[in-house]
Amino acid sequence: MGEWGFLESVFEGLQAHSPMLGRFWLFLMLVFRIVILGTVASDLFEDEQLEFSCNTLQPGCKQVCYDKAFPISQYRFWVFHIVLIATPSLVFVMYATHHNNKKAKRPKSKRSIIQNYIDNRRLRRLYIVNVMFRIAAEVGFLVGQCKLYSFEVPAQYPCDRFPCPYTVDCFTSRPMEKTIFLYFYFGVGVLSAFSSTVELLYSSIKWFCCDQENFDLDESTSENLQNLRKDESGKKTTSDNVSGSMQLKKGSVRSSKTISTKGKRGKYVSTRTCVV
Repeated sequence: MGEWGFLESVFEGLQAHSPMLGRFWLFLMLVFRIVILGTVASDLFEDEQLEFSCNTLQPGCKQVCYDKAFPISQYRFWVFHIVLIATPSLVFVMYATHHNNKKAKRPKSKRSIIQNYIDNRRLRRLYIVNVMFRIAAEVGFLVGQCKLYSFEVPAQYPCDRFPCPYTVDCFTSRPMEKTIFLYFYFGVGVLSAFSSTVELLYSSIKWFCCDQENFDLDESTSENLQNLRKDESGKKTTSDNVSGSMQLKKGSVRSSKTISTKGKRGKYVSTRTCVV
């Protein structure tokens, strides 16, 4: 199971941003796919080519017949399936981590609240795209499994490919056990595709349809940001004008002088001169 360690951090980050149905899909992925594939299926399919035998000793005949019977190993097919599904989830987790880091560095203000809301909407849209890609991958691999292996691993496989001298009979190892695994993984794939479809509908309705207040806020966020910028620039201009007026008043007060002169009859006459 050591080769699956890189998916641990991906699923942990995905769980933090997933709804309940998304966590159920993670449960299916971890328990019914990765754990079983890494423990039981690895021992079942590791010797499939060695145990594949044909009733001829013609060099190369066994190899070409095995390639015709199994164009790709079931084990490698399922591993490729898991890696392909985990790739968009990895992209989503990387974007979500970057979003959370930017959100933590923003100062708390009205502008930051609106910007956080816009980022959350983008994060939810990216999650919806991730779920849509997951559904497409699930359906695609279900169709591919039916095309490649059908629902049965035959115990006897006739082969007439070159360099076989004639139509030879080849035999697979543990066909019944492998057939059960085909049914099991097909059932898990159907359940996973169904849960992902329900999650897509539920998340879309909850995040983008029912929350009308947030939807209205999303339409006016850019206008609010522009109004905030105008308010801040207006406040700055007003503060500059007020400071200029205060300095002008102080200069006028300091320039005002009161001159007292003594009149002819011994009285003082006050003369005020204002310099502007």
